[in-house]
Amino acid sequence: MFFRRRSSFTDSDLLSVIEACQANDPQAQRTLFRQFYSYAKSVCMRYMANADEADDVLNESFLKVFQHLHSYDTTLPFKAWLRTIVVNTAISYHRKYHKLDTVTNQSSLTGTVPDVPVPDTVVDQISADDILALVQQLPPVQRTVFVMHVVDGYSLREVADTLNANEATIRSHFLRARLRLQELVSNAFSTKQHHHEN
Repeated sequence: MFFRRRSSFTDSDLLSVIEACQANDPQAQRTLFRQFYSYAKSVCMRYMANADEADDVLNESFLKVFQHLHSYDTTLPFKAWLRTIVVNTAISYHRKYHKLDTVTNQSSLTGTVPDVPVPDTVVDQISADDILALVQQLPPVQRTVFVMHVVDGYSLREVADTLNANEATIRSHFLRARLRLQELVSNAFSTKQHHHEN
């Protein structure tokens, strides 16, 4: 009878965990999932409108991670590789449910978008969690473009390439997202001020 030797790994040694995962060790897979769950979930939450959608994307992302782990280049940071998979999975999710259909709709994007400044003091008084909640109120296309560019550091050209869209269209979506976010921040701040005064 053939007994498969359990691959050995150390929780604190990421490379050994990855190698054990590549050998389909379920214990190593659970370890990798546990170690990167919070990080991957935070990326999902930036792109998705609610926790249920984020969980769907999270699960599908980890499935892809385990399916494609053999292609991971161990000389590169694992978190960056994981983030790319999560972002692409989130975009695929939006496409699947037609939430990014308007990305190439040029007719609604004509004209310039005015810039409405929000004082730094306003932003300082709103927590990162509050800002994330406001970002999630943006329409799917604007949210995706804004998060890819501002939070995850993609250039607008890279965003356009990833979404198969014209860079000018992406720039317009980004400007509209920023404008809408400024409005949401102003509204949130005035609501906070109102509560403090009462």
